[in-house]
Amino acid sequence: MVPEELGYTKEHEWARIEGSIVTVGVTDYAQHQLGDIVFADLPEAGTQVREGEPLGEIESTKSVSDLFSPVTGTVSERNSQVERAPEIVNQDPYGQGWLVKVDMGDSSETAALLTAEAYGKLLEEAESE
Repeated sequence: MVPEELGYTKEHEWARIEGSIVTVGVTDYAQHQLGDIVFADLPEAGTQVREGEPLGEIESTKSVSDLFSPVTGTVSERNSQVERAPEIVNQDPYGQGWLVKVDMGDSSETAALLTAEAYGKLLEEAESE
């Protein structure tokens, strides 16, 4: 399931845009690929992040993966619930399993995000390889 209202990156992050605030998380596909998530290293509020650059890490029983920011801006909030109980990302990746909120500086960057349809096609290509 790929929620229609979100934007997506090729690295499997999702972005919910609400004015200048972008809520960021990992997709259902990403959490399935990672397996059981055991740790999330998220940036503090006030941290500057840049589009396409790592903003933190997520660790599973299989591997450690970088989290990439879909936009440039300042972290306004991190999900402390995920830090205490990282398995919530596996249980609810598009809801309570969100990771950070970024106050973006330039809303034109959101044009580079994939639509749900385009992201769905990316997943189909990945599965056919």
